[in-house]
Amino acid sequence: MTDAVSTSASASEAVSRSGSGSTSARATSRAVDSLGLPSAPNAGGRGRAALHGVACLLRRPALLASILILVLVVAWALAPGLFTNADPLRGVPRDALQAPSAAHWFGTDHLGRDIYARTVHGTSTSLRATGLAVLIALASGGAIGLLAGFLGGRADTVLMRATDVLMAIPTLLLSMAIVTVLGFGTVNIAVAVGLSYIATFARLMRGEVMRWRGAVFVEAAVAGGVRTGTILLRHVLPHAAGPVLALAALEFGSAVLAVSSLSFLGFGAPPPQPEWGLLIAEGRNYMAAAWWYTTMPGAVVALVVLAANQVARAVQEQGAP
Repeated sequence: MTDAVSTSASASEAVSRSGSGSTSARATSRAVDSLGLPSAPNAGGRGRAALHGVACLLRRPALLASILILVLVVAWALAPGLFTNADPLRGVPRDALQAPSAAHWFGTDHLGRDIYARTVHGTSTSLRATGLAVLIALASGGAIGLLAGFLGGRADTVLMRATDVLMAIPTLLLSMAIVTVLGFGTVNIAVAVGLSYIATFARLMRGEVMRWRGAVFVEAAVAGGVRTGTILLRHVLPHAAGPVLALAALEFGSAVLAVSSLSFLGFGAPPPQPEWGLLIAEGRNYMAAAWWYTTMPGAVVALVVLAANQVARAVQEQGAP
């Protein structure tokens, strides 16, 4: 009888421990949830996220088409030989000014050169110049805006009045003036376009820095005697860089158009090197007899600009609070 009572007591104690343990576990789980801590990753989370992304793209066909266009153009720039085996510099006189066909997708020019091959091989030159221009504008304008917004006072006044002067001059006119001083060439075009875009990036960066300059963690770093350079690079720049990077994506399309415009005017690579603006310029004298000469390269430029703007807007929408 005594053994039965002791066994029952032991069982009751075990049940009590189990109940208290489960209650403690539930309490701990509720405490973790109330703190907002991330839960353990789900094995199928990545797959569901990928499917959700694909579904979002399918619901936005314009964005999907823009991404595909940009991917194709980047592939042209990286490996043009995979998309055409025609020589962009060698012409066949008997094939001069042939309309688009299965043999020549974009037709041929007045020297019998394949326009599609010249467009594909000219992509690398045009995109490199565009990327360099955006990088120059981003780095230079970002540095000016970072210093002006954080230092304030006379430094802010001087730097911002200089950017006001740049913004008062039309971008294309300023680019033409700069490239005239630097000389002709694709790299000089990129530098000219990049310098003409500095003011836009400087203004935006200054505004973002002034917004974060009064943050508690920045003021604490200043009060703690942290060096100005460390504060700018470690505390201010990471928070202020987001909108500026989004602007860089948005300005990429404008830079493509600016680089092509200067190349069209004869400031870019000399013939017979293929470049988008140069291809359009070469066909302007044959528009009545060969509409495809300017239309095909021009359509590529227009599609790239529209696609870049579409993707940039989507990036800004995702980054908006």
